[in-house]
Amino acid sequence: MTITLTPMQIEEFRSYLTYTTKHYAREKVKAGSWLPEEAMLLSKQTFSDLLPNGLHTHHHHLWSIILNGKETAGCLWIHAEPEHPQQEAFIYDFGLYESYRGKGFAKQALNALDEMAGNMGIRKLSLHVFAHNETARRLYEQTGFQETDVIMSKKL
Repeated sequence: MTITLTPMQIEEFRSYLTYTTKHYAREKVKAGSWLPEEAMLLSKQTFSDLLPNGLHTHHHHLWSIILNGKETAGCLWIHAEPEHPQQEAFIYDFGLYESYRGKGFAKQALNALDEMAGNMGIRKLSLHVFAHNETARRLYEQTGFQETDVIMSKKL
């Protein structure tokens, strides 16, 4: 099975943005960062700020993760500022659709990203992962990511 990254098309982007805005709001509430009543508004604002020109926002790359040249298995979004002093890109989003999880495709997709990023002149990839997402944390550790900052909270 072969995984490739292809530029996201406008129809895919619209669906992606609708889904990811809701998902991000839920995750921020689950993490205790946002209140439920404010989450959707804050999530919409976040994506509007990050992608003011949608797919055409400078230095943002949104790809569909394609399995065997035909099935869309998920998505991947990075921001890569060409003049970054560490030649670093930030992974804003990475995910596989439910039916593609647990089959090794995530590791293949991250390997494809490594190759694509290297070809773009990127020398460092960074990302944020919610602490409660143990599956994602394990995946990132297994593919070479290391913790660089840890934010901790407690409820009083």
